[in-house]
Amino acid sequence: MAPDFQSRQEAFQAGLKQALGAPMLVLFAGMVGFGAMANTLGFSALLAMLTSLLVFALPGQVVLFEMLSAGASAVTAGLAVTLTSSRFLTMVVTLFPQLDANDRNRGLYARVQLLAMTAWAVSMREFPHMAAQYRLPYFTGLGLPCWLIAVPGTALGYVLAGQVPMAVTLALLFINPLFFLLTFTDVRPWLYRGAIVGGGLVCPFFYEWDRDTSLLASGLVAGTGAYLLDRLWRQRLGKPI
Repeated sequence: MAPDFQSRQEAFQAGLKQALGAPMLVLFAGMVGFGAMANTLGFSALLAMLTSLLVFALPGQVVLFEMLSAGASAVTAGLAVTLTSSRFLTMVVTLFPQLDANDRNRGLYARVQLLAMTAWAVSMREFPHMAAQYRLPYFTGLGLPCWLIAVPGTALGYVLAGQVPMAVTLALLFINPLFFLLTFTDVRPWLYRGAIVGGGLVCPFFYEWDRDTSLLASGLVAGTGAYLLDRLWRQRLGKPI
């Protein structure tokens, strides 16, 4: 059932309410793990917090600090982070075209900073159930508190470093992608679920072949395979592709 929003302010408040549950807690946990990792690798608390505020992309932040701590050049680290963050391109081109035409303006350059796996996954799930004019305020209400909680989470993790076992730190870093995965299992189209299951099945084989590219290769093969199967199935049923 579509949300019966009466105003854009109400849609913003609905997004804010949605964020105050699992999305904020999941992202906060991931940033705690990142803060602890930054301390362990010898980076300053200020740099760690600025990274969470300005970059706001946990996998990219982890790659950046790991490469710099290993002695990689700034150019090499920048290229690696760019490749890691290339997922945002597909996130933008799939999410923002769903906004109302009046909201697709230069103001999106500021709001795109709020885009993260969590906010994108929830928005992709909820956008089809609401009118287009309410989608941007809903997304803003959802993404803003998640972005603002990143710095306190990083600071807390930095302070707690040394008191938290490394296994727990690593587990905190993986909570965010796990939440993203579970969110998409709740989406009805079997295409998403098929891609997730397929990725889980082929990933061990690609990992044995080349662990450095296994995640990218698994996603490419499983996602493409699920798309082609869904396209073939729709053609047989005479449904629009």
